[in-house]
Amino acid sequence: MVSFLLPVIYLAFISLGLPDSLLGAAWPVMYPELGTSVSYAGILSMIIAAGTIVSSLQSDRLNTRFGTGKITAFSVLTTAVALFGFSISHSFPALCLFAIPYGLGAGSVDAALNNYVALHYKARHMSWLHCMWGVGCSIGPIVMSFAITNSSWNMGYRMISIFQIILTILLFLSLPLWQKNRESSENGSEVPKNRGFFQLIRISGVKEVLTCFFCYCALETTAGMWAASYCTLYRGIDANRAASWASMFYIGITIGRFFCGFITMKLSDQNMIRLGQIVMGVGILLILLPLPDTLLFAGLILVGLGCAPIYPSIIHETPANFGADLSQGIIGMQMAFAYVGSCLMPPLFGVLGQSVTFGLYPVFMALILLLMVVMSERMHKATAEHRKAYQAA
Repeated sequence: MVSFLLPVIYLAFISLGLPDSLLGAAWPVMYPELGTSVSYAGILSMIIAAGTIVSSLQSDRLNTRFGTGKITAFSVLTTAVALFGFSISHSFPALCLFAIPYGLGAGSVDAALNNYVALHYKARHMSWLHCMWGVGCSIGPIVMSFAITNSSWNMGYRMISIFQIILTILLFLSLPLWQKNRESSENGSEVPKNRGFFQLIRISGVKEVLTCFFCYCALETTAGMWAASYCTLYRGIDANRAASWASMFYIGITIGRFFCGFITMKLSDQNMIRLGQIVMGVGILLILLPLPDTLLFAGLILVGLGCAPIYPSIIHETPANFGADLSQGIIGMQMAFAYVGSCLMPPLFGVLGQSVTFGLYPVFMALILLLMVVMSERMHKATAEHRKAYQAA
């Protein structure tokens, strides 16, 4: 049954990635037309991320009641409607309104799908499935760049919304597969423990992994959202070229996760995380130094490559670190803290970039990376004994 569900999950991960890169790619063209400040992109990203926080914290309850299949289908439908709303909007308040369902559509499906994959697939499958998220993120800026060149940013959102609607239809047709898999799981040996937020956060290592997720998504979202603006406003690259360059960050994630699927056969999740952090650091350094534009291009790709193994590896090792019976609840919390990072840090950098300089883009990312390294090492130290027992079993 897992083999029949696999193509469906691939499509679901593509649908998760499609909307994530659109705003950053389009914003250099959007904000003058809307008559807003460049930093207002942070407000939209905050509304979107707030919606995902709310829905991800409800993922455990929703998944128990409705199942992963229905959550996935309805969430993609919600996102498709929100994207179509963006495509017909010509004012900032209208975008803020449609940003609410935009965010709500992502959180619960993200947590439910990630927990399912962490429990039922090996590390290589987690990397390859998250590679599909990168495929979606890579398609987004390319479509937006084409739309800006030939029509408008509204058309870019409309094209992606149509693609999401097609995926929604396929996901609804797949519901019988999810239902059979859910019945099989309910008859199995896995009995989730329903614990509240304050009970889970007291478990050793949980605070550290939540901080690590906060840092990772803060860095990834800031890197993706402000790459085009940094290239345009600080490095003097034209908007169309900057939008296509921003896609290099997501292409780096996509390519990286494809190859990481093979590397995980040799390295543990912990060492995959360390490898990603090192590569990311090199990419940030290339962006920071006053080097030719070709090395800026390379730096954006390397930051994406460095991001590639971190998110799927932390997710995949969650059952080993904290137990399969607690993984759904903890992954839901991880998603929430990840989106808190997405919610707070990109707008913070937007204000910082506007009031000081967008040249702080690589410095901002470097500081977040440093905190993430410290927290991931502390988390692995705190959960070492449990991980050994889980692997032995």
